[in-house]
Amino acid sequence: MNAPREHLLVVDDDAEIRQLLATYLQDNGYRVTAVADGRAMRAAMAAGDPDLVILDVMLPGEDGISLCRSLRTRSEVPVIMLTARGEETDRIVGLEVGADDYLPKPFSPRELLARVKSVLRRAKALPANLRRREGRLFRFAGWQLDAVTRNLTAPDGVVVPLGATEFRLLRALLDHPGRVLTRDQLIDLMLSRDAGPFDRALDVQVSRLRQRLREDAREPAIIKTVRGQGYVLAAAVETEG
Repeated sequence: MNAPREHLLVVDDDAEIRQLLATYLQDNGYRVTAVADGRAMRAAMAAGDPDLVILDVMLPGEDGISLCRSLRTRSEVPVIMLTARGEETDRIVGLEVGADDYLPKPFSPRELLARVKSVLRRAKALPANLRRREGRLFRFAGWQLDAVTRNLTAPDGVVVPLGATEFRLLRALLDHPGRVLTRDQLIDLMLSRDAGPFDRALDVQVSRLRQRLREDAREPAIIKTVRGQGYVLAAAVETEG
């Protein structure tokens, strides 16, 4: 029996581009749903989770950045963002809200296909011992993270806001307490194909996350640096739900 074809959801308000991508991706073996805006995207998601979303930034009504941010509150489906703006700051904003890759227009369908294959491959390639823990609530060192609402609650009960990248970094560490994770492993666990911005900024993201956790920058107790190797969450983790 043939394996079911992977399902791609294309969200782009340009009818010509939408049809071009749908036809090209279908011809290359994927099942494709193509819609024009956020409302239709949500309806398509409700009808069945896709394996990957190709999301245009410049959409009528709610834009792609906002849609990606909203999507990340309830799903870890890989997202490739498309935009007519190629500035690095725009790309990093897309990655910050949870996109896995970022492709500026104009682009060739062949390049998009390569990105699709790469992101899907990365999403499936993590070894079993680097898979996510099941559970909604994660308790560690007096802190609690709700993986659904993404609320981080301090020991004194204060809710601490987390950016999308901070959440994904913390979740990756919580899934593997006591294990030293290299930068490459953390990038893979955060499901970003475009390692460049994350690789350059990973130390900065760790520093920001330590600030959220009220860590002493000189002697952090929760997220420790293992020189020449990476980072480790040095606290016991309990899960629930």
